[in-house]
Amino acid sequence: MLRLYNTLTRQKEEFKPITPGEIKMYVCGPTVYNYIHIGNARSAIAFDTIRRYFEYRGFKVTYVSNFTDVDDKIINAAHKTGEAPLDLAQRFIDAFMADTKAIGIEPATVNPRASQMIPDIIDFIQVLMDKATLTPVTATSTSAPARRRTMAP
Repeated sequence: MLRLYNTLTRQKEEFKPITPGEIKMYVCGPTVYNYIHIGNARSAIAFDTIRRYFEYRGFKVTYVSNFTDVDDKIINAAHKTGEAPLDLAQRFIDAFMADTKAIGIEPATVNPRASQMIPDIIDFIQVLMDKATLTPVTATSTSAPARRRTMAP
């Protein structure tokens, strides 16, 4: 039996997949403005190990790890090199994939890119606003309470 810490209930619980025999993992991947660093490698190794354990236990695993390819760090790095931001991001995605392969990490089932998900992100934010789980912030808002996430009762 596998027991994991549930951050929602704040206790260790027996792990039970939503769909018997299947596990769907989402892991936040790197922001690709430079070469892989120890933090990226640690996460990649840790979740590759977890995925392999689940596969060893007979689960069908769908492992999703995104690439954040839209970010101020990417824009700034691209400005310094004279590259288009998405071209710079692609260069570092390629390097990340080569480096993780070199240390024996299996690639994720799918690697969505933030730049390709922006319409979905906007739609999701609208759903949260419609459910009153977020408070809209205007571009001119400067007070800390206005920037804070608000939870519905």
